[in-house]
Amino acid sequence: MTMTEPSLALDDQELALVRLIADGLVLEAIARQLAVSQRTLRRRIRAVCDRVGVDTPVQLAVLAARHGVI
Repeated sequence: MTMTEPSLALDDQELALVRLIADGLVLEAIARQLAVSQRTLRRRIRAVCDRVGVDTPVQLAVLAARHGVI
Protein backbone atom coordinates (compact mmCIF):
# COMPACT_ATOMS: atom_id res chain seq x y z
CA MET A 1 0.00 0.00 0.00
CA THR A 2 1.34 3.44 -0.89
CA MET A 3 0.58 6.61 0.98
CA THR A 4 -0.54 9.54 -1.09
CA GLU A 5 0.28 13.14 -0.33
CA PRO A 6 -2.83 15.00 0.87
CA SER A 7 -4.08 17.64 -1.54
CA LEU A 8 -3.88 21.28 -0.63
CA ALA A 9 -6.49 23.72 -1.86
CA LEU A 10 -6.71 26.72 0.45
CA ASP A 11 -8.77 29.87 0.13
CA ASP A 12 -7.28 33.23 1.12
CA GLN A 13 -8.45 33.07 4.75
CA GLU A 14 -7.14 29.53 5.19
CA LEU A 15 -3.84 30.48 3.63
CA ALA A 16 -3.49 33.40 6.05
CA LEU A 17 -4.23 31.02 8.92
CA VAL A 18 -1.62 28.50 7.76
CA ARG A 19 0.98 31.25 7.39
CA LEU A 20 0.38 32.38 10.98
CA ILE A 21 0.69 28.78 12.19
CA ALA A 22 3.90 28.34 10.20
CA ASP A 23 5.27 31.56 11.71
CA GLY A 24 5.06 29.81 15.08
CA LEU A 25 2.48 32.08 16.66
CA VAL A 26 0.53 30.71 19.61
CA LEU A 27 -3.24 30.28 19.29
CA GLU A 28 -3.95 33.37 21.38
CA ALA A 29 -1.87 35.58 19.07
CA ILE A 30 -3.37 34.06 15.92
CA ALA A 31 -6.90 34.50 17.28
CA ARG A 32 -6.16 38.12 18.13
CA GLN A 33 -4.78 38.83 14.65
CA LEU A 34 -7.77 37.19 12.97
CA ALA A 35 -10.23 38.81 15.40
CA VAL A 36 -11.83 35.50 16.40
CA SER A 37 -12.11 33.59 19.65
CA GLN A 38 -9.63 30.84 20.42
CA ARG A 39 -12.50 28.35 20.29
CA THR A 40 -13.45 29.51 16.77
CA LEU A 41 -9.81 29.40 15.75
CA ARG A 42 -9.38 25.82 16.98
CA ARG A 43 -12.52 24.85 15.07
CA ARG A 44 -11.21 26.48 11.87
CA ILE A 45 -7.83 24.81 12.21
CA ARG A 46 -9.47 21.41 12.76
CA ALA A 47 -11.72 21.91 9.73
CA VAL A 48 -8.79 22.76 7.45
CA CYS A 49 -6.70 19.88 8.79
CA ASP A 50 -9.58 17.45 8.26
CA ARG A 51 -10.26 18.72 4.74
CA VAL A 52 -6.67 18.36 3.56
CA GLY A 53 -6.10 15.09 5.41
CA VAL A 54 -3.62 15.92 8.16
CA ASP A 55 -3.84 15.45 11.91
CA THR A 56 -2.10 18.50 13.36
CA PRO A 57 -1.49 22.16 12.59
CA VAL A 58 2.23 21.40 12.29
CA GLN A 59 1.49 18.83 9.59
CA LEU A 60 -0.70 21.41 7.89
CA ALA A 61 2.17 23.91 7.83
CA VAL A 62 4.61 21.28 6.53
CA LEU A 63 2.16 20.29 3.78
CA ALA A 64 1.72 23.93 2.78
CA ALA A 65 5.50 24.36 2.64
CA ARG A 66 5.86 21.24 0.49
CA HIS A 67 3.29 22.63 -1.91
CA GLY A 68 5.09 25.96 -2.00
CA VAL A 69 2.20 28.03 -0.69
CA ILE A 70 4.08 29.38 2.32
